[in-house]
Amino acid sequence: MKVRIKFRKYGVLKFIGHLDVMRFFQKMMRRAEIPIAFTGGYSPHMIMSFASPLGIGLTSDGEYVDIELTELIDSETAVRRMNAVTAEGIEILSFRQISEEKKATGMAIVAAADYLVSVRKGTMPDQWKEQFTEFLSQKEIRIVKQTKRSEQEVDIRPWIYQAEIRGEQIYLHLAAGSVQNLKPDLVMEAFCKFCGIQEETVVFSYHRLEMYAESSENKAESAERFVTLESLGEEICSEKC
Repeated sequence: MKVRIKFRKYGVLKFIGHLDVMRFFQKMMRRAEIPIAFTGGYSPHMIMSFASPLGIGLTSDGEYVDIELTELIDSETAVRRMNAVTAEGIEILSFRQISEEKKATGMAIVAAADYLVSVRKGTMPDQWKEQFTEFLSQKEIRIVKQTKRSEQEVDIRPWIYQAEIRGEQIYLHLAAGSVQNLKPDLVMEAFCKFCGIQEETVVFSYHRLEMYAESSENKAESAERFVTLESLGEEICSEKC
């Protein structure tokens, strides 16, 4: 049985990297007595994969890890056990059964993510909101994107699915995944360049809200074409359900 776990990452744990989060979850599984499956061979390890690892310094309300179970455990019990042994900074939100298909893993299907970007007061020009509207009105937003092997100039405007000012924050709905992947700091770097200011003088903080897959029902070029990774799973009920 394959299961998708949704969790939030907050507080000081935003400063730990993906490998440390993975080790933390391995220990959590043992302490919570979650019947997770292991690989075979001489060096067995827990079968788990993260949808899209969060960068250091970011917080999130929508992180996902997929695991395999060797026996049934209901969602309510699993969430309660894991939250009982977790540390401050990681909270388990849901535990849902997902499709057995290999191509249905969060890592394979994630296609978008949304973020809230906070701007520290006094580090941007007073008219930054008007400038952001002008920034988005461009037909092209070209940046130099670093790849594993080289640098490449790309137009990121098609990868910004939605963006708007929300109070003193910026909401961004961006492409994510293995095919197209746009991080919010690259958008803000391009915005700073558009404003003609040094990025180092501005303080941004980033919070991921949710991750999405493409809906099989609605492939229109709009935000509605996406569904949350959580919605693709079902609660596992106990015998009392």
